[in-house]
Amino acid sequence: MIRNLILKNRSYRRFHQEVEINLKTLRELVDLARLSASAANLQPLKYILSSDSDKNELIFPHTKWAGYLSDWAGPLEGERPSAYIIILRDTEIAESSGCDHGIAAQSILLGATEKGLAGCMIGSIDREGLRKVLQIPDRYKILLIIALGKPRETIVLETVGLDGDIKYWRDENNVHHVPKRPLDEIILEG
Repeated sequence: MIRNLILKNRSYRRFHQEVEINLKTLRELVDLARLSASAANLQPLKYILSSDSDKNELIFPHTKWAGYLSDWAGPLEGERPSAYIIILRDTEIAESSGCDHGIAAQSILLGATEKGLAGCMIGSIDREGLRKVLQIPDRYKILLIIALGKPRETIVLETVGLDGDIKYWRDENNVHHVPKRPLDEIILEG
């Protein structure tokens, strides 16, 4: 059921790094994105796949993790992603990707969830540094990085409190709490 997949599909930021994800699995996930909607059916998105630990080590330093957790610099060695999918836009095909990369990323993450994996969309990226270390040609605009792995943390959804604070947080047991606004608050009419 799609609701269960969506409830399981959270932004995981700690993984069992030793659990490998093979290239075949990454290709299957990108195929889900390929089959998803694309504005004007232009299909300008391209992908870089990494399931190799050496390549992963090149990618990781160019990612920034969990802005609301100011005392946490990101996953430590041993809990880092075991794979990445970098989503790019080919500027020779389209000047904009609209919301294609969001649709593609969600398709990839739902597919990963269905396979017992987890991930995190990362938009806070040192793009020029990543471009340099991976030798990405200028024609490709770096849009998102999807970090993937076997989840190593517990994430709990809860309703936003009376104070209206939507910032996620971790408790003393390292459980990650994610406040969500109530349905009646986000529907204006109907």
